[in-house]
This record gives sequence, structure tokens and C-alpha cells, in this order.
Amino acid sequence: MAHIVILGAGIGGMPAAYEMRASLSKDHKITVVSSQDYFQFTPSNPWVAVGWRDRESITLPIAPMLEKKGISFIPKAVTAINADNNNLTLLDGETVSYDYLIITTGPKLFFDEVPGSGPHGGHTHSVCTVDHALSFFKDYEEFLKNPGPVVIGAMPFASCFGPAYEFAFILDTDLRRRKIRHKVPITFVTSEPYIGHLGLGGVGDSKGMLESELRSHDMKWIVNAKTTKVEAGKLFVSELDAQGAVLKDHEVPFKMSMMLPAFKGVDAVAAVPNLCNPRGFVLIDEHQRSKAYKNIFSAGVCVAIPPVEATPVATGAPKTGYMIETMVTAIVKNIADEIAGREVSAKATWNAICLADLGDTGAAFVALPQIPPRNVNWFKKGKWVHLAKIAFEKYFMRKMKTGNSEPIYEKYVLKALGIVRLIK
Repeated sequence: MAHIVILGAGIGGMPAAYEMRASLSKDHKITVVSSQDYFQFTPSNPWVAVGWRDRESITLPIAPMLEKKGISFIPKAVTAINADNNNLTLLDGETVSYDYLIITTGPKLFFDEVPGSGPHGGHTHSVCTVDHALSFFKDYEEFLKNPGPVVIGAMPFASCFGPAYEFAFILDTDLRRRKIRHKVPITFVTSEPYIGHLGLGGVGDSKGMLESELRSHDMKWIVNAKTTKVEAGKLFVSELDAQGAVLKDHEVPFKMSMMLPAFKGVDAVAAVPNLCNPRGFVLIDEHQRSKAYKNIFSAGVCVAIPPVEATPVATGAPKTGYMIETMVTAIVKNIADEIAGREVSAKATWNAICLADLGDTGAAFVALPQIPPRNVNWFKKGKWVHLAKIAFEKYFMRKMKTGNSEPIYEKYVLKALGIVRLIK
């Protein structure tokens, strides 16, 4: 009997548990370990931040969902991974042994990268967790009584820029509905070298389309923005040129700010010798397996993927839902093959597919593969994307409730975008 431990219970960890259970007989034990006892649908956090969703609509208790599938759950933080002895140490000192470990922790939100940033004693908000989004909404309700300038964007070393764009347009839509948008100047500040770069070197006409959207929604922007510190009501930004020299220093005033932070690997993972790169992301081979420990696999934002290109301000490569799904599916097949005595062979499809809500419309992009040159390089806008993202949220939450192990991007999202035939 093998014991498979999955560290993390988010968009990667929960599907990994369900797919693993569906692939292995009941003789094998599966355990999920997470510092939180609830699942959150992270893509909906920008809606939570303006009150379009509440906590209950995008979170689910983990224990009863896993119990129905015969999967064990330990709601405790991990403080150490002893990879040589195949065990985890939990916050209370308990140890958990494993035969295979799947790391799906997501990132550490490294607000300390920029002094004065973050919702925990700093001056900026985040939409990376449901708690952060709710914190924004609490302050937003007071802000609406006496509105002022807003700054939205992404710090150096951020690697997921879509939510920043989403939130800018969602906030714009909410303010327009309240008929106070004219009282709220919005500035978009991003470490990307240009609008629409997205950590991907651009996708289709993302640059022109998103610049046009920002312009038509009366938003100013600063790119190549190296945010150096934040004080109450003021963002300090060095705008760099293409060679990385300071072009202009800015002091951007704000009454509220949402800046996506730098990402790093979580402490317990980053501390394992030879497991990670210098920023704590897991180094993996083509089969999603650690290069140093053959019984450790990893998927999602916590894996090390090099940037698609060098940029004046450091930007990371995003890991979108389709990519994470294929990583998980590859891991499950490879572990099942190893247990059965077969050679591992499954590989993830590192393609980028994203549905981004823009308030009352939306934008979809497809980059196949993620790193150029690409077979498909496609970016489109329309009301249908806004509706598709709502439908996707409902479907994914139902998938979590029912324990459905079926991958959804290939079957539903790609067909909806009408491009399955292009990658077969």
C-alpha cells in the first residue's frame, strides 16, 4: 500500500486528490494537508473585493468533501519537510510519513519585497486570498462615502497579472454603477514592460486591446514600474527604460490601492535542500517530478518556470488554470504508473488559457504553447467571456462539492473557445 500526501488544498491540490482517488484502488491511502480548512475559488476574489460575491459563495469546507471520497484530511500547517526520510512535520509537532508527496501549496505572498506594502500592517490591499479581498471590501465601503484616487497593479516579481487587470475594470464598473466614477482617478502601475504583456510576452493583440480598454475607461498607466516603497497614501515608483535605467521617479497618490505582491515559495518547501530555485519554487523535470527527490511531484504556482523573456523589471511567468490542470493530470498518471511498476511518461501541456472578467465584458486569451513561438496566439474580447467566467465559477464549485475527477479545460473551456481542433 502506498501513501500519497498532497500538500495544499487549492485549485491544484483538490483536483489532484480527486483524480488520485479515482486512479488508485482503495488499498492506497491519500491524505490532503492544508493550513486552511476551507477551499476557496481564488479567481472570484476580485468580485468579493467589490461586494459582488461573499465568502460563502466562493468557499467550501474541505473535510466533508474529501471524506465522501475516502480521502483523509489534516487541517494543519506544515513547518518542515524531511525529504530524505519521507515525512512532514506539522505545526503541533506531529509527523506524517509519505511514499509520494505532491506539492500544490501555491505561492508565498511576499509583501516584504516592497516596504510598506500589503494588508498586514502595510498600506496596500491584495485580492490573492478571500480574506484579503474581504479586507478591501471593508475599507471600500468607507471609501465610497468620501472617494478619491485609486492605484491598482502589480509589484516587481509578480507572476500573475490577469487579476490586476480584472480588478481595475471590475472596480471601474462598480464605481460607474454607483455613479461616482468621476470622483475616482485610477492609475494602473505594473512591472510589465508594456500593457498586455501579462508575463507572457503578450498574447495576440493584448497590448493594443488592453491599452484601448484602459484609455476608454479613463485610466492612466505606468509600465516598467519598479515599486520601491509604499507610505500612507503614496506609492513610490521608479519607471525604467528598456535598458533598466531609471527614466522617471513617480510618487503616485492614492486613497485606496490594490497591488499584487511578489511571489515566492512557501517557507517549508523553500527550506528543503536542493528542492527549489533561489526564490523557493520547486524545480521539476518534464514529468512534474522533483529533480532531487524522485517521489516528490509538484504542480501549480509553486513550480519553477523561467520567464518567457528578460524584462527591465522582474516579472514571473503565470501558471493558468489549464496549465495547472494538465500538471495535476500528469502527476496522477505518473504516480499511478510508478505504483504499478511502469515507467513514468506523462507530461503536462504548458499552454496558457485564461478567461478574464472586465466588469461587464471580458477578455479571453490562448497561448499555445506559453513560450513563443506559438501555434496559437489568440486574444478576444466580448460579453460572452464575462458570462463564461461566471459559468466556470459555478461549474468548478460544483466539481469541488461533488468530487468530480474529470478535467474540465480540455472538455469544456477549449471547446467553448472553438480551438480544440487547432491543437489536436
